[in-house]
Amino acid sequence: VGHCHPDIVKAAHEQNQLLNTNSRYLHDNLVDYAERLSKTLPEKLCIFYFLNSGSEANDLALRLARQYTKHEDVIVLDHAYHGHLTSLIDISPYKFRNLEGQKEWVHVAPVPDTYRGLYREDHEDAVTAYADEVKNTIEHAHKRGRKIAAFFVESLPSVGGQIIPPAGYFQKVAEHVHKAGGIFIADEIQVGFGRVGKHFWAFQLQGEDFIPDIVTMGKPIGNGHPLACVATTKEIAEAFAATGVEYFNTFGGNPVSCAIGLAVLDVIEKEHLQAHATEVGNFLIKILKEQQIKHPIIGDVRGCGLFIGVDLIKDQAE
Repeated sequence: VGHCHPDIVKAAHEQNQLLNTNSRYLHDNLVDYAERLSKTLPEKLCIFYFLNSGSEANDLALRLARQYTKHEDVIVLDHAYHGHLTSLIDISPYKFRNLEGQKEWVHVAPVPDTYRGLYREDHEDAVTAYADEVKNTIEHAHKRGRKIAAFFVESLPSVGGQIIPPAGYFQKVAEHVHKAGGIFIADEIQVGFGRVGKHFWAFQLQGEDFIPDIVTMGKPIGNGHPLACVATTKEIAEAFAATGVEYFNTFGGNPVSCAIGLAVLDVIEKEHLQAHATEVGNFLIKILKEQQIKHPIIGDVRGCGLFIGVDLIKDQAE
């Protein structure tokens, strides 16, 4: 919502003057914030864990998936990046290819890129073709005696090149993953909170009938303050709690962080920032497409709201 936004600074300052505790101590801000956040999400995503960073959120999502499914393996998209913890470097091809390589419990599916990818705009059904690649990945894993805990995906792959997955892809993938006993995790750390304009969450671009099993949040949630969240279903949360090893985070969800989180949601609403993202994004795409006509180096301009990619190329035909 902007650097040093006065409403955010004020909320932090006021709460700092009253009370900031670790989250062993209950505080109304935590409940108020969870309630407010829940209104932006589908009803079944009603349990919230608050943390300090997107990496913490994605690591917890992995733990939740494994506890719920009793499986270990994870499917990710090629070029993906999900965070800097050891567990997340392991599921980030963008990183692990330059480090220790791919672990046996990690499976990489092709990114659903209809400009540069395996199946392009001229393919008769790129959605099914890309989803079938995930199905094949699952089948190969099963042949090796592996079991899938989760399909872990950024709702709009960013490090992979600002990719807009074709609508319907997530639904088909979720079907294959659920059939294999896994769950669907949508990483909204870079792309959530109204950035795409027409929806509050980027996964909603796939259609109203699609609901992930877990949504992770970071970056924009606290406007630069360390705040993150994992939203999930009662079933998944109950399976996690059943271990008897409760989840605890010393400062995740502390009163100051939650006051800031509430202020961020207020500003998004009050300043109509979703509509703003749509308007500015459409304008930017329009002038970029005008440049594309003039310059053969611009192969593709794509995006939604303020998530925009310009693909620079050497050869139009290839």
